[in-house]
Amino acid sequence: MTSEPATLEVRQIDPADEMTLRASYDLERRALLAGREGSPHWSWSEMAAIWRQPDPGEDGRLYGGWVEGRMVGGAVLFMPLEDNTSKCWLGVAVDPAEQGRGHGRALLEAVEAVAREHGRTELMAETKLPFDQITQHRHRRFAEAAGYDFANVEIVRHLTLPVPDADLDAWAAEAAERHAGYRIETFVNEVPDELLESMLVLHGQLAVDAPTGAVDWEEEVITPERWRANLDSLLSAGRTMYETLAIADDGTVAAQTTIAVPSNRTDVSQWGTFVHREHRGHRLGLAVKVVNLRAMQQAHPQMQRVITQNAESNDFMVSINEKMGFEPVEAATEFVKRV
Repeated sequence: MTSEPATLEVRQIDPADEMTLRASYDLERRALLAGREGSPHWSWSEMAAIWRQPDPGEDGRLYGGWVEGRMVGGAVLFMPLEDNTSKCWLGVAVDPAEQGRGHGRALLEAVEAVAREHGRTELMAETKLPFDQITQHRHRRFAEAAGYDFANVEIVRHLTLPVPDADLDAWAAEAAERHAGYRIETFVNEVPDELLESMLVLHGQLAVDAPTGAVDWEEEVITPERWRANLDSLLSAGRTMYETLAIADDGTVAAQTTIAVPSNRTDVSQWGTFVHREHRGHRLGLAVKVVNLRAMQQAHPQMQRVITQNAESNDFMVSINEKMGFEPVEAATEFVKRV
C-alpha cells in the first residue's frame, strides 16, 4: 500500500526571523549552485541585509516550503510598484535532496496565485544554464511544463582580474579620441545631488533600451529618494559602489556605469552601463567602463574576477565586453507566462 506524499506548506518568511532566513539562504545556495559549483553567489550577510532593507519601489516577498517541519524549498516574488505594474519576477528553488517530489511545482503555483491576486499578468523567471543545454535542460522543461515560454537569453561573462594597466591605458586612449567635451568622473558610495537626477534618467531608460526579447518594458521610475534607500541597503550589505559618469558640457549625465564590490567575496559585479540616446557615438560606454574598472581594481587588489551579463543581441555592449576580455561562461535564460 503506497502512502500519499506529505503536503507542502508554503508560507511567507519574515526577514526579521534570523533562523528561518538563514535556513532559506542555505537552501537557496545549495539549490542554485548544484551543477554550478564555483559560480558566484551572494553571501549570507548580503542576502540578509538586502531582504531587511528592501527596495521601496517594489513589493518583494520571500517564501519557504515545509514538509513535516523541514524546509524543502523556497520562492521569491518581486512586484514593481511605480511602473511596469502588470509584471513580476518570481523564482523557486528546491533543496537538491528533495527534488523530484512535486515541491517546485507547488511552490510555483503558490507564488503565481499571489501575483495574480495583485493584478500581475506577465510572470517572468530566469535560470542559468550551460550553453549546450539551453533547449533541453530540466529547468527549461520545468518552466515550459508550467506554461512559461522562452523570452530571452543573456550571456553571463567573467573577466579575470587584474587587467593590465597597459590594456586600460590603450582602451582609454581609444575612447578619448571620440569623447572630447565630456568629463569622466568616478564616485564611490555617493553621487552629488547636482548629478543625481540626470543619472537616474539613464537608470530608468536602461530597461527600455536594453534588448529584452519577448517582453516590453516601460521606463523605470527611480526617484532620488528610492535610489538613496537602495544605496543604504547596499552599503549595509557590505558592498562598495563605484559609479563612473560621463558628464556633458551642460552639466548633465550622458553615460554611466556601476560596479558593486562585496566585502567578503572576491567576485565583483558589473551592473548596468548606459549611454543617453542623445550622446551615443562618442565611445562613452567604453570610456566609463575603463575608468570605473581602473578605480575599483586599484582600490581592491584582492578581487579576482568581474561578473556581468548582457543580451546576446546587445551588439554594442557585447563588443565592449569582448574587447575588455570578458569570457562567456553560461546562459541566463528568461521565460514569461502571460495570464
